[in-house]
Formats: sequence, C-alpha cells, structure tokens
Amino acid sequence: MAGTHSSHNGWIVWLTFAIGLLLSVSPLPQFMEILRPLWLALLLAFWSLTLPHKVGMVTAMCLGLAEDVLYGTLLGQNALILTLITFLVLSLQQRLRMFPMWQQCLVILVIFGLAQLVQLWLSALTGNRQPTLALVLPALVSALLWPWVSFGLRGLLRRYKIN
Repeated sequence: MAGTHSSHNGWIVWLTFAIGLLLSVSPLPQFMEILRPLWLALLLAFWSLTLPHKVGMVTAMCLGLAEDVLYGTLLGQNALILTLITFLVLSLQQRLRMFPMWQQCLVILVIFGLAQLVQLWLSALTGNRQPTLALVLPALVSALLWPWVSFGLRGLLRRYKIN
C-alpha cells in the first residue's frame, strides 16, 4: 500500500538526491562532458520549491560537500554553489510557482548561469582555469531538462504523497 504513511516518505527525496549524485559522476563520452546537466542543482531547485519546509540551505550545503568529496574539488566549492542556487530558488519561490513552465525554465537558466559563473570565478581564483564561458552550457542543458525533471518528480510527489 504505497502512500499510506505520507509522513514517512521523506526517504524518496533523499533517494532522488543519491541518484543525482550518481548521475553527477557517471561517465560520459568526452564530447558530452561539457553538456552534463547540473543534476543535484535541478533536484535541489525542485525539492526546495516544492518542500521548502524540508529541503533548504542546510540540505544544499550537505549535498554540496558530498559533491566536493566525489569530484575531489576544493572542499566547500560545490557546497557554496548549491547553497547559492537554493537561496535564489527559495527567495523567488512565490513567483516561480506561479510562472508557466517556459518562464520557470528561463529563471532556472539565469539562476544556474549565475551559479556557473561563480564556479568559473572560484576556479580562476584557485588556479584551475576552466574552458571560459563554455561552463555556462550545463546551465542551458539543465534549463531545457527542467520541464521533464519537474514533471517526473511531481509524479513521485503525488504517487507517494510526500509532504
């Protein structure tokens, strides 16, 4: 009987984050690596928009630290980026929920684009120069994936009555 214990279905949110972490490090062909979607950022944006009382800045910080460990990047770099994304999504939450899907995609593109620019700046500061503005491509791919991710997760939300 799925969905009878609505208060105990928070594990599904964490399962999606675990899958997001796996997708973040799964191998891709070299030519597609630059187009890798920001899976954790997409998941965090959706869940913080839908369940702001459960998924917020602390969740973003923890997931960012996990991503830092997985990537072997400077500890706190991804934590800062994901926390920034979550902060922007939460501060725009009331408006973002009312927007039609295409406007949500544009807002996600801007938020993720800003986060990627901060990532570029941090990489430049630490001496790990990354390929210029091509770093913004994952933000574009993620914004294009937003409707599908959003639709799929909304289905999970209804199916398991997560609240």
